[in-house]
Amino acid sequence: MIDEVSPQVIVDGVAPLHPVISPDGRWIAYTAATIGRKERHPSSAIWVAATDGSSSPKKLTAGTAKDSLPRWASDSGSLFFGSDRMKPGTVQLHRISLHGGEAQALTTGKSGISHYLPLADDRVVAVVAADEPTGEDEHDAKVWGEQAPYGRLRLLDLDTGVWRVVDGLGDRHVVDVTQCPDGRLAVLSRATPEFDPFSPAGELHVVEVKTGDVQDLGQTAMEASSPTWWNPGGVWHVCYLATTPPGPVGGRAVFDLIVPESGAAGEHRNLTSGMSVCPSGLAQIADGPPLALFADALDTAIYRLDPETRRFQWLSSVTGLAGALTACHSGELVAALVSTPYEPMNVHAGPPAGRLIRISDTRPELRALRWGTQERLSYSASDGLELDGLLILPAGRGRQDGPFPLVTLVHGGPYDRFADRFMLGMGLSGQWFATAGYAVFLPNPRGGEGHGHAFAAAVAGAVGMDEWTDIVSGIDLLIADGVADPDRLGIGGWSHGGFMAAWAVGQTGRFKAAVMGAGISDWGMLVATGELGTLEAGLGGSCGWEGTGPHRHDELSPVSYASKIRTPVLILHGEDDTNVPVAQATYFHRALRRYGVAHEFVVYPREGHAIQERHHQLDVLRRTRAWFDRWLADPASDHA
Repeated sequence: MIDEVSPQVIVDGVAPLHPVISPDGRWIAYTAATIGRKERHPSSAIWVAATDGSSSPKKLTAGTAKDSLPRWASDSGSLFFGSDRMKPGTVQLHRISLHGGEAQALTTGKSGISHYLPLADDRVVAVVAADEPTGEDEHDAKVWGEQAPYGRLRLLDLDTGVWRVVDGLGDRHVVDVTQCPDGRLAVLSRATPEFDPFSPAGELHVVEVKTGDVQDLGQTAMEASSPTWWNPGGVWHVCYLATTPPGPVGGRAVFDLIVPESGAAGEHRNLTSGMSVCPSGLAQIADGPPLALFADALDTAIYRLDPETRRFQWLSSVTGLAGALTACHSGELVAALVSTPYEPMNVHAGPPAGRLIRISDTRPELRALRWGTQERLSYSASDGLELDGLLILPAGRGRQDGPFPLVTLVHGGPYDRFADRFMLGMGLSGQWFATAGYAVFLPNPRGGEGHGHAFAAAVAGAVGMDEWTDIVSGIDLLIADGVADPDRLGIGGWSHGGFMAAWAVGQTGRFKAAVMGAGISDWGMLVATGELGTLEAGLGGSCGWEGTGPHRHDELSPVSYASKIRTPVLILHGEDDTNVPVAQATYFHRALRRYGVAHEFVVYPREGHAIQERHHQLDVLRRTRAWFDRWLADPASDHA
């Protein structure tokens, strides 16, 4: 085994995306994308593998452009895919034979496509694309609701090359499209391309492909996605994923709606109400009941909807994290992206009620390296709530060698989780710190995914409260067990995890160092400037326009406690972040400077909420580990 792990090993690799099984169940197509972008326009390739693992995956496209989102033709003999090979940054539709060869460009417009769906006869493709620029309006004024191009649903006839716009959807922006076995389309839309926090719910429509007629089925629950058809008892239904009402903070749910022959639609029924697990993906099975992935504590499970009880029934469990579920036409085979404790994300396939086998092998070089031992944790919060999380011990060390310096990493979201997967990534990476001699605690406090709606909704208007004590309870357990050195504690995170790091240092002085990555310092400012707007008020508890205050969000904002902070803080942020704008970091930096707190403020140009450029990813890895090395060094060592 090799003990030395360089940041280049982490960044210089590929990751699989977008798996899709062919209708006949024999093949899986997927995208293999470079992890660290070496240039402004990233590249990726389409790969194909046999579902039974009988042959090595075959690279179908060269990967010199961004080739992605493969979709099978109905005869399983060719693939559609999106590519920006004609113009970097502008995706057009292409088609290629299963046996390879030259890809055929099917669209050549000035505006790229954002979504597409080959229909059952292979001669028509449903395409979501923006209107072509007319050149009639030369102004550069940014008008709200018009800054991003509207996605229009169009039907492309491959024989004639003629586009037909579905006019019945009006000016609505199309988000997702799925075809019913009888030929109709289920379409999700919203009012504008920008996420409108005042009208966050979408609408559901049914479109007749031949006529273009549109049937409006009314408003969906918030953040609807993944429309899926099924036909119990000869009556068509559409299922979809969305946030459990009343929102905006809470767990995901599967909703079901009967599609009426005419007239208004009925109730959008929550099929997962009361479940202690959280749905994360849906897969359509011809006209049969859909399959679903569920986040289940530290693991992932596959369920099938029972037509009789209208409840989801467990079929099998997958150790760790699984996502992007796809199935063949019959539903006898499924594929997903799976990561287990010591294996990175790869394409896996198998029967939904059986064991999934690994099909791709995108990072074999990682097996030669020595990683920290990963343990599952189960413990109780201060109020008795059962919690889980993970502990990664320093590489090559056991519990008996402790206590160790402990870095606590908090996940984003807060509706997210640490599944028992391989904890190696480009940001604050558990195994990256473990290879440097740190024990790493990865808690799953309330507010996250995998324990049902009530667990997720517990942080509504209360971020930083009980979820903070959940984290502290885990740290105290590790200190009591002799794993963590109480005098060498660090904390960090990205996004909501960055908020929790900033919150932590304002609540206690027990941490010797913190890393605030793309974190929130002021919830009121985030309502004003963040892309999710008042959705964030569901977490922070108020907007600021309710009156002169005091406001709930001030009580829950880390910047309000800046005068109490003594812990050194490393602040990292993308300059072009629209989710959590860089002003959040600037505000916290100015507050720390005002009170003389040791800190470093780093802004990455051209980066959004996630850091993507290779040299920036390398810098994050090196800089975060150096920060903890500086402040958590053993006082008894020669270099302390």
